[in-house]
Amino acid sequence: MESKTSTGECQGIWVFVEQQNGEPARGSLELLGKSRELADKLNEPLTAFLIGKCADKLLDDLIFFGADKVLAADHPLLELYLTETYCDTISKQARKDKPAIILISATPVGRDLAPRLAFRLGAGCTADCTALDIDATNRLLVSTRPAFGGNVLATIVCPEARPQMSTVRPGVFELPKKDVLRRGEVVRLNVDLDETQITVRIREVREADAVGPDIQEAKRIIAVGMGVGDQETLGMIKELAALIGAEIGASRRAVETGWISHDYQVGQTGKTVRPDLYVACGISGAIQHTAGMASAKLVIAINSNPRAEIFKVADYGIVARLTDIIPAVISEVRKRQ
Repeated sequence: MESKTSTGECQGIWVFVEQQNGEPARGSLELLGKSRELADKLNEPLTAFLIGKCADKLLDDLIFFGADKVLAADHPLLELYLTETYCDTISKQARKDKPAIILISATPVGRDLAPRLAFRLGAGCTADCTALDIDATNRLLVSTRPAFGGNVLATIVCPEARPQMSTVRPGVFELPKKDVLRRGEVVRLNVDLDETQITVRIREVREADAVGPDIQEAKRIIAVGMGVGDQETLGMIKELAALIGAEIGASRRAVETGWISHDYQVGQTGKTVRPDLYVACGISGAIQHTAGMASAKLVIAINSNPRAEIFKVADYGIVARLTDIIPAVISEVRKRQ
């Protein structure tokens, strides 16, 4: 572990930008947009740190999405992610440039990289955050994350060690607008890696078969919970989803019954979504679930229990049995179509 850096000599925000086949991860771009707001509050620069194949177009896009500077680490040994090489590359530059804040999207790669990088830099790291802000008085990063099984939200600051670090769940922030008139600086780093010192080798990369659409990209979602009751009702809901161009989502308990795969789970242990329309069918509304869908623009809840927690986050609530409501809605949609 390296010695800690003094708070007074650190400045600026870094965002690690994950990429695959030359395309930036959506979660990294969302984080870049939010970090632009944080950097403006601090009146400090925002830097995107890109590793791998750093094509000119991608570098320009990161500036268009909010970065003041892009650090590009392009090297044959960095084309595929390895904790060891990525951590070495970022930590060496961080010790040189001394950023005050480093933010990483909480993807599988980010969750692997962040703790190793934090240890290397002698910093703490708040994991799996759902909100970020700046304490302007003390110039501190304020990170919020679910705690105690999602029953409370913890607000965490790091007043001493630097850099301040957090990982952020993909989907909790909006995708920033692309401004092609923005200008910034691109710095191509001189990366020095010795292949003989790398202890891990990647022999083969296989892409997993797609099991369905990514619900984090969906504009409309109809989500099912245990209140659905049976496969017949689930079939009606899937029919309605197909009619209105929606994707199916699910609560944790619905996934655990085997009705639908984990890829469709919304919530603290699933995915965070921001659709234009979210219809919650037979979902009680535990905080573990609502943490993943509370940012939806319009929420409609259908539940036979008038005291269900889901109604507290819904814009419109319908107290009724799904077997009464869903067929009627399907009939009406067919008439209108």
